[in-house]
Amino acid sequence: MMRGRTLVTREEAHRRTLLLAIGTLLLFSVSPLFGHHFAEGLENALRGRDHLGALCVIALHALLRPVHLLFHALVVIGLAYATYDRARALLRMRRALAPLHASVPVEGDAFWTAATDVGLDPRHIRVVRGLPNPAFTAGWLRPRVYVAAAVADRLRPEELRALLAHEGAHVARRDPLRLSLLRFLALTLFWLPALRRLADDVADEAEIQADDRAARGQPLALASALLSLASWGVPGAAWAEGVGFAHRADLLDRRIRRLAGEEPPPASRLTRGSVIGALLALALVGASGAIMAHPLPVDHLAHPSNHCGHPGESPLGHLFCRWGVPREAGRLCPHAPVA
Repeated sequence: MMRGRTLVTREEAHRRTLLLAIGTLLLFSVSPLFGHHFAEGLENALRGRDHLGALCVIALHALLRPVHLLFHALVVIGLAYATYDRARALLRMRRALAPLHASVPVEGDAFWTAATDVGLDPRHIRVVRGLPNPAFTAGWLRPRVYVAAAVADRLRPEELRALLAHEGAHVARRDPLRLSLLRFLALTLFWLPALRRLADDVADEAEIQADDRAARGQPLALASALLSLASWGVPGAAWAEGVGFAHRADLLDRRIRRLAGEEPPPASRLTRGSVIGALLALALVGASGAIMAHPLPVDHLAHPSNHCGHPGESPLGHLFCRWGVPREAGRLCPHAPVA
C-alpha cells in the first residue's frame, strides 16, 4: 500500500497525543483525590497559613470538603459501574455464542489455508455457523477469532486472507483486553466524558493499525473484503464487545480511503464541550484535593495573626474574611473546629 509519509506521521502523532491525553486525564483526575492521603509531608504545605491574601483557607476547606467527598463517592460508584459493565459484557457474549456451533478449521479447508498463509494459528480461529457478525476477535486472556462460516462463500481467497490477517493483528496485539481495560477506566471516571471519547478514538486507531498489517501487499483485497462485508448487517449489542471487522460504519469511509491510497486526516470524537467539561471537572477535583491537604484543626495560639474576626457561621460569607471587617482581639476564625 503506497501512502505518503505525511499520513503516517500524522497518524503516529495522533496516537501519541491520544495516549498522552488519556494519561494526563487519569493522572489529574485521580491524584488529587488520593494523593494527599498517602504523600507524607503534603499536609505541611499550608500549615500555619489560614489565609492566602484575602482568601480564608479554612472557609475554603469547609466549602470544598463536600465536593472532595463527592468525587470519592463518584470514583466508588464508577468502579462498581465499570465492573458491572465488564461482567455484563462477558456474560452477554458467552450467552450469544452458547447456542451457536463453533469449530476449529480443518486442515485443507478455506479458513485453514488462509490462516496459515497469513501466519495466524488456525487453532485461534472459531468458525461459527449462523454468526450474525461476519468476523470479530474476542477474549481477554486468550483472544480468539470468530468468523461466520458463510464468509468463505462470500469472499475470494485473497479477501479471506486479508480478513484473517486483520483479525490476526488484533490477536497479536491483544486488542480485546487493551480496549476492555480502557473502557473500564473510562466508565470508572464516567464524569469525564472526554475520557470515553478518547477511548473510542483508541478503538478506531486499533482498527487502522490492524488494517496496515493486513494490507501489506494487498490493500485492495482488504478494501474489497470490507465493502463485501459492510452490508452484512448491524450486529446486536452482544457482539459489540468484540473487536469487529466491518461493523463500524462510522469508520468504514476512512479505512476504505486509506486502502485506496488517499490520505484522510485522523479524526477524533472529542468535542469542544467534552474538553471544557473535563477541564472544569479537573479544576474542581484538583482544587478540592489540594485544599483538603490543609491541616485542621489549626494551632490558633501559635499563629494568632492568621485568624480573622468575621462574624457568622457561613463559610461562603467568610470566604474573603479580611475585607473591611476588623478582627477582634483573641477571636478565632469561626470555621476552625473547637478543641
